[in-house]
Amino acid sequence: MNKFKIILLCLAILPLLSFQVAKNESIKVALILDTSNSMDGLIDQAKSQLWSVVDELSEARYNDKTPNLEIALYEYGNDKLSMREGYIRLVTPFTSDLDLISEKLFSLKTDGGTEYCGQVIQSSLKQLDWDEFPKDLKMIFIAGNEPFDQGNTSYREVCKDAHEKDITVNTIFCGDFKEGIRTHWKDGAYIGGGEYMNIDQDIVYAHIKSPYDDRLIKLNKELNTTYIAYGSEGLVMASRQKIQDDNAYELNESVAIKRTKAKCSSVYKNTNWDLVDACEEVDFDIESVTEDQLPNEMKGMSTEEKMAFIVEKQKQREQIQNQIIELTAKREKFVAEERKNDPENMLDVAIIQAVKKQAGEKNFVFLN
Repeated sequence: MNKFKIILLCLAILPLLSFQVAKNESIKVALILDTSNSMDGLIDQAKSQLWSVVDELSEARYNDKTPNLEIALYEYGNDKLSMREGYIRLVTPFTSDLDLISEKLFSLKTDGGTEYCGQVIQSSLKQLDWDEFPKDLKMIFIAGNEPFDQGNTSYREVCKDAHEKDITVNTIFCGDFKEGIRTHWKDGAYIGGGEYMNIDQDIVYAHIKSPYDDRLIKLNKELNTTYIAYGSEGLVMASRQKIQDDNAYELNESVAIKRTKAKCSSVYKNTNWDLVDACEEVDFDIESVTEDQLPNEMKGMSTEEKMAFIVEKQKQREQIQNQIIELTAKREKFVAEERKNDPENMLDVAIIQAVKKQAGEKNFVFLN
């Protein structure tokens, strides 16, 4: 190929590359949780408040578009983990699969207590795919209750390294505010360009019953019927969705309803196993889905019949989601009056406040 043709090819590709970058703004959150013996309350809060955080983050916009939301999860300080690895485990790398994050949170167990904050932050910097898009919002949230300077890895060096890479380190001390300062949690956040916060990990929100709860629980079940599981793992993934619904409900109905609302948001996507979500992708082609990958009710359909079936499920989903959004708005107004005096030093509040502040600095806006 001569130089002239190469130049023409590059000019043709350049707009496509620019478009692709513009479509890829992301909010990336690495959640690092202490799973030592004393941290049961922290893990319980993480399990119960995941969907509150997701719900809030789904309101983020960049240039009027919804950014991708990706969450990674680490545990540290658990003596059942490898001593050679510093009692650290990457539970899951960055993923947009929110049911997977929920599943992994419910699998965490506490034990022992050897917490190396500097080392686990360093691991997250090396192991996770942070990309290099300057418009992305990249944050670490590390929570625990032991001194921040334990271990042989300097927290000062790794927090400085993160900040230089445009990754903000936020620290959440599970205990007294002044104790967190004394044990270097505030210093870590200062060096990492983030927020220092403290929470009471033992607080549990009591469920407040509203007139809308029973209907919302029923609507969630109806919502699940609009998913069309396909592919080799479709049924497994649909089952996992139901299990995470049950996990949320077992914590309490408020958590289940928060999850139901989050399932109506633009960040809750299951394109890898649900045909309704998949068909919204630009490059989706129903003919690329082989007969053996289709659910039984779609086998033998023509291309037109398949698309009509998907569109009908899509319409049903939108109708149900609209009802859920309307009822949850009424529920939140009802519950807000009852919750006016609730404590604010909980995990979800800490994360949401820090995200909104740091997002604003990178020109992300929130609808609420």
